[in-house]
Amino acid sequence: MPEVRWAAASLALFAAGCAAQLAGTPAPVWWTLYLACYAAGGWEPGLAGLRALRERTLDVDLLMVVAAIAAAAIGQVFDGALLIVIFATSGAVEAVVTRRTEESVRALLDLAPERATLLRDDGTETSVPVADLAVGDMVLVRPGERVGADGVVVSGTSEVDQASITGEGLPTPKRPGDEVFAGTVNGTGALRVVVQRVAAESVVARIAAMVEQASAAKARTQLFIERVEQRYSVAVVAGALALVAIPLAFGAAFEPTLLRAMTFMIVASPCAVVLATMPPLLAAIANGGRRGVLVKSAVAMEALGRTGVVAFDKTGTLTEGRPHLESVTPLGGLDEDAVLALAAAAERPSEHPLAAAIVQAAHRRGLPVAEATGFSSVPGRGVRATVGGTDVVVGSPAVLDGVPEVATLEAGGATVVAVIADGRPAGLLALVDRLRPDAAGTVTRLTELTGTAPVLLTGDNAAAAQRVADAVGITDVRAGLLPDAKAAAVRELQAAGRRVLLVGDGVNDAPALATADVGVALGGRGIALAVETADVVIVRDDLTTLPNLLGLSRRARRVVVANVAIAATVIASLVTWDLVGTLPLPLGVAGHEGSTVVVALNGLRLLRAAAWRRAG
Repeated sequence: MPEVRWAAASLALFAAGCAAQLAGTPAPVWWTLYLACYAAGGWEPGLAGLRALRERTLDVDLLMVVAAIAAAAIGQVFDGALLIVIFATSGAVEAVVTRRTEESVRALLDLAPERATLLRDDGTETSVPVADLAVGDMVLVRPGERVGADGVVVSGTSEVDQASITGEGLPTPKRPGDEVFAGTVNGTGALRVVVQRVAAESVVARIAAMVEQASAAKARTQLFIERVEQRYSVAVVAGALALVAIPLAFGAAFEPTLLRAMTFMIVASPCAVVLATMPPLLAAIANGGRRGVLVKSAVAMEALGRTGVVAFDKTGTLTEGRPHLESVTPLGGLDEDAVLALAAAAERPSEHPLAAAIVQAAHRRGLPVAEATGFSSVPGRGVRATVGGTDVVVGSPAVLDGVPEVATLEAGGATVVAVIADGRPAGLLALVDRLRPDAAGTVTRLTELTGTAPVLLTGDNAAAAQRVADAVGITDVRAGLLPDAKAAAVRELQAAGRRVLLVGDGVNDAPALATADVGVALGGRGIALAVETADVVIVRDDLTTLPNLLGLSRRARRVVVANVAIAATVIASLVTWDLVGTLPLPLGVAGHEGSTVVVALNGLRLLRAAAWRRAG
């Protein structure tokens, strides 16, 4: 990207200039390098500032370029170059984040297939572009295909993996009358689906639109110095012009008048204020980076410290995102191990996620998994096989009548699988998405930090959501939410005056991540769109880093406030001296640069490992 190339060139030239100056080379050498740094890093903000000026606005970019040029004019070329590098680098980071978000939104639309199989009235099949489908069209979704459009199943049974839309960890059984979504993956059965929404109005298309709109709105959230840049820039420029025009109108000598105005421009330039805000936030970002937490911008780090409530997705965030066997309930004469061994043998040829969990559970118990024969699978029903002469069926508990244990297990949020041996109920297997070991402790620490218990927002069913919420100590549970409903729930929390931090990992979380004041994605298993949309990525999936990060952000904000107070006091003192007296230029530069060094060193204290420990 051009912004990155120019910022890199500016930084390299600045480093070369510093090296040449420290090495004692002739002044023209390092001056040339610094001025080249000016050109590489300053032409874009300078041009942007001039364009803004044509629209009758004055921004801090132009002020920075003018201040840098003024610094060079009085021999302080190093200070001006440092200012240029800071602004060029921040502009490059913003451009990269914006570009990657746009690319991830475009990639989201690739979830939906480009073509679908249209069933015409005469029974013929035709492959057509998904964009050409109309409401009421009938499409055929073969096993393993992605669903081409939002619609309703009219015939066929299957299981559809719709984690990308709802976040559910397990494939969902689909029968006539059930709704399916574009971009979800069909299982082993064939489905005939009536189209309910055109491509541009599908859930996946609405997710893309919501992410794009929310990201654009959040891009306008800026640091304090940027929020006041217009008024501050106007005041400094007006002050400098007044210091030239008014004395000259009363007959003052030109050279001392110009020197006073230039001194004012230097001491009033917001170098120290910029360094008051950026080093603490950047140091906190670097500290988090060493612990596997990527904070994408200083704006995000600043916003973390203002979090009022944390909202969690469930599947893959508070839970591990894959099923585990929780219990075995014998119903006949077999014991738990015998029931599990039969189920594992029958399920071993299957590719279903539940089958893998059952087989793994048998291996963990050290049970022998026999070879099965006559394996067959019925979509939405389960599998049948012969194991050691026993006819075994493993599948939906719907085939069992009058077994109260099924309802009890399902009420606890488990997915229940029935095991039938030679036509008689042998047992029930309860499978759950296991809680992360650190989830409950993280929820407790976040409650202490924010003063408000976190909220659970999930697309999964209410029973499964409540089971997880009870285990971690969350009382506000909102289940069965599609992506737009998740984003709406975030906006509802914001409307109540809370600054929301949302933690998620999937495509279905992306609109809410973009809408929240701060979005945090788990990078280990997180979908690319969620990772790109989020402001923060926990690279190692370690939830325990989140409370530390919030604490570190709050400390960074306190340091920023202290630094701004120091910088503002020094600037006000020097400006007052220059206006009511005669401030020697060397003393003005020394005072200005001294305050810059002080606030920079104060901010860099957050790089220490102790700062992370204390934050936790």
